Amino acid sequence: MDTDPKRPAPLNQDPHALREPRENRLELAIGHEVRTFRKKLGITVTDLASATGLSLGMLSKIENGNISPSLSTLQALSRGLGVPMTAFFRGFEEPRNAMFVKAGEGVELERRGTRAGHQYNLLGHIDNNSSGVVVEPYFITLSDNADVFPTFQHEGMEFLYMLEGEVVYRHGDKLFHMQPGDSLFFDADAPHGPEELVSLPARYLSIISYPQPNTERR
Repeated sequence: MDTDPKRPAPLNQDPHALREPRENRLELAIGHEVRTFRKKLGITVTDLASATGLSLGMLSKIENGNISPSLSTLQALSRGLGVPMTAFFRGFEEPRNAMFVKAGEGVELERRGTRAGHQYNLLGHIDNNSSGVVVEPYFITLSDNADVFPTFQHEGMEFLYMLEGEVVYRHGDKLFHMQPGDSLFFDADAPHGPEELVSLPARYLSIISYPQPNTERR
C-alpha cells in the first residue's frame, strides 16, 4: 500500500464521465433528483419510506417519474433527504451557460495593482451558475514599467500559469521563481503577489474561484 504522505489524494471525479440526459418531463426530472439525493445519502427506498412516512409504492412511482408528487409529499421528501424543495426542480430546464472570448477581447479591469503597471483582462464570467462556485479567469500583463505591489489577499483559491517572462511570486512566507510553463495553485486568503520582477514583460493566467454568494447547495 502506498503511504507516501507527499502524494496527493486521488481525485474522485471522472472528467470523461457523461451525465444522464436532462429530462424533458417534470415528473421524470423530480424522480431523478429524488433518486440521486437518496443514493448520495447511501440509504434504501425502505429507509426513505421510514423517514418520510411515504409508502414504498409511492416512492417507487416518484423515482420512476410515474406520478406528479403533491407539495406535501415534496415537503416530506425535502425533510427526509435534507435538501430544499427547490432542489427537486433543478434538473428541469436548468440552463447551462458558456462564454466565448476572442483573442484580445477580454474586458480590461481596474484592480489593485493596475497603477503599478499590472494590466488585468477578465476572460469570462458566468453569474448564477449551477456549480455554486464563481470562477474569474484573468490574463495578467506586467509591463516594462511595472513595479512590485503590496500583496493581495482575498477569499477562495487561485491558480497561476506563467506564459512569458519571469517573476518571483510570494505566497505567505514562501517565494516561487516562476518561468514560462510553471504553475502555482494556492489558498488566496494568504498574502500573495509578485515579489520580484525578474524579466519583463511578464504574462500569466490567473484563475480565481470562490463560493457563489447566497447559493443553495445540493
